Amino acid sequence: KIKNEIVTMRKPEINTRLDSGKYVEPAEWNDLIAREDVMIVDTRNNFEFKIGRFSNAIEPGTDSFHEFPDWADKLATQPDRPSAVAMYCTGGIRCEKATAYMKQVGFDEVYHLKGGILKYLEDVPEDESLWEGECFVFDGRVSLKHGLEEGNYELCYGCQFPISPSDRNSALFEQGVSCPRCHDSLLDADRARYRERQRQIVMALSRDEQHIGDDANSAIHARKTKH
Repeated sequence: KIKNEIVTMRKPEINTRLDSGKYVEPAEWNDLIAREDVMIVDTRNNFEFKIGRFSNAIEPGTDSFHEFPDWADKLATQPDRPSAVAMYCTGGIRCEKATAYMKQVGFDEVYHLKGGILKYLEDVPEDESLWEGECFVFDGRVSLKHGLEEGNYELCYGCQFPISPSDRNSALFEQGVSCPRCHDSLLDADRARYRERQRQIVMALSRDEQHIGDDANSAIHARKTKH
């Protein structure tokens, strides 16, 4: 399941106040990542990358942020490693540590997007944007589009991964129970429990009530489904 967005790299020696990369304002980001000598690195986890990214961005392929240093270490040893690196994340926090680590392993020209993807989507007009897809957020909105408009993704209750409209059209999708990603791995007992929970949520919503035991994300998710 998706873990909470806790910025844990397991590298306590990193000093982000001294070593983090150079901030780049959203208005200047397009020019930077258009440079041929710049490698664009997405510091988020792979499920976030899959639903949205900048054009030509590299995915480190991490399931958790603490795996990022291993990827950076390998990149640093490559003979054809890039001379400059532009990094980004959701709101800019993960990049504080990621850029500091890149500098620690020998990259001198390291940049990161100030305010992250969210600030870029807020400030840069869609017709000028190099962002593709939607941006995953760790709250009930699930994903955001340009102008910070609520996106088209929801969370699967079975696995807590984001699901697209096409996922919801799959025969393997069952509201509040499963999606194509987790359908075949769910235990029968879990499936029955999720179905009963979904039934209770629907009943509560029909009375304009909140199902007892719902967290905020589940309640928002259910209301999005209702409408």
